[in-house]
Amino acid sequence: MSEKSEQQRLSVFKTYKLYVGGKFPRSESGRVYEVSDSKGKWLANAPLSSRKDARDAVVAARKAFGGWSGATAYNRGQVLYRVAEMLEGRRDQFTREVADAEGLSKSKAGAVVDATIDRWVWYAGWTDKIAQVVGGGNPVAGPFFNLSSPEPTGVVAVLAPQQSSFLGLVSVLAPVIATGNTAIVVASESAPLPALSLAEVLATSDVPGGVVNVLSGRTAEIATPLASHQDVNAIDLAGADEALAKELEIAAADNLKRVLRPQPVDYAEAPGIDRLTAFLETKTVWHPTGSLGASGSSY
Repeated sequence: MSEKSEQQRLSVFKTYKLYVGGKFPRSESGRVYEVSDSKGKWLANAPLSSRKDARDAVVAARKAFGGWSGATAYNRGQVLYRVAEMLEGRRDQFTREVADAEGLSKSKAGAVVDATIDRWVWYAGWTDKIAQVVGGGNPVAGPFFNLSSPEPTGVVAVLAPQQSSFLGLVSVLAPVIATGNTAIVVASESAPLPALSLAEVLATSDVPGGVVNVLSGRTAEIATPLASHQDVNAIDLAGADEALAKELEIAAADNLKRVLRPQPVDYAEAPGIDRLTAFLETKTVWHPTGSLGASGSSY
């Protein structure tokens, strides 16, 4: 190829799409919106999701819930660790996208991506351990075993943090699916590209389609139908401002959704298990112990 033809080569721009049910549809509305970097330079056109897209994502998440929640905790951990492997392989891509989205230098963006991958591995390691922390045998008066065990809440809508486009995103998404829930993620409105690229990683890993669904667009426009949807069991309002959060809490009360309210969080700090337990229910089982002899002693 001659030097002249190299100079005239046109860049291949990436077409970003939604991620719903393991597939990459365009928004049913056909709309897109411009995404710019921290200096106002155009980066890409992202899909502008509609209410219909949100409803489609709920259907996909509900369909995937049975298989994902029914998988062994160990298996979920293996699947999530595979995602971390894929993220490691795309480190340079995510470093570039985070740098553009958050106005960071390449070295600082690289540190954020490394922390994000480590965060994903950390949550992957909790899948088969959280039950021992929040469950177990309960002391009771009587010849009974009394056992409590955690179970996933169901379909969870997650409003990703607006400013932390990748580390914050993973910090709110990973604990939801690690505990057996399925998720509809509303990406950062101004910086959705890392989330949409994460969807590509999920699609090429072992995560079943529908376990994570990623929507981009106007946060309020997408979150409103999710908060009022009767088949959404919980909602994380991390990416909502105060006014929107109040509106969504009111809508969520209609079917008694579990709501995690927005709060100041430094996503660079080591996480606790609060977000793992936020979307778990506790099932308690009683079982008679029986007796060992005529004296009535129990085991």
